[in-house]
Amino acid sequence: MIDSELKCIKGGTKISGTIINAAVRLFNLALDLGRTIGSSIRRSEENRVCPIKD
Repeated sequence: MIDSELKCIKGGTKISGTIINAAVRLFNLALDLGRTIGSSIRRSEENRVCPIKD
């Protein structure tokens, strides 16, 4: 192929199931992380933290 032909090639914009699955998992991870951090902050503010035993 020559350069002028290569410039005419267009890529696909098809969204596959793998990409959607990865996006959903990333979203769920962000939600879980937010819940964990929020619960930790709330428990520390209310002094309901379990003591660390040695």
